[in-house]
Amino acid sequence: QVQLVESGGGLVQPGGSLRLSCTASGSIFDIYAWGWYRQAPGKQRELVAAITTGGSTTYADSVKGRFTISVDNAKNMVYLQMDSLKSEDTAVYYCNAVGPTYGGRIHYWGQGTQVTVSS
Repeated sequence: QVQLVESGGGLVQPGGSLRLSCTASGSIFDIYAWGWYRQAPGKQRELVAAITTGGSTTYADSVKGRFTISVDNAKNMVYLQMDSLKSEDTAVYYCNAVGPTYGGRIHYWGQGTQVTVSS
């Protein structure tokens, strides 16, 4: 089992920045990808950014050039640096970890942290 706890959400003005943090614990040695997802009211959860243990990154088109995902393996932390925030970035952000399981893969999720971009 893997436990994920997010922090760093809050209220920020358009154009501002926030850094989300995710603390991972448990059986993380098998995890091969980390990610951040978000879900706005009335919308489906969507991938924001992901990073593999090899360092390959993926970003949603809507956040490219503004958000940066990173991992600190020594601290078991995953970060999402969010710059030039827009009102449409308002959502609950979830930390995600992907690991192997018999016959496939398993996703682990944090409880989410609210990000509100508003003046």
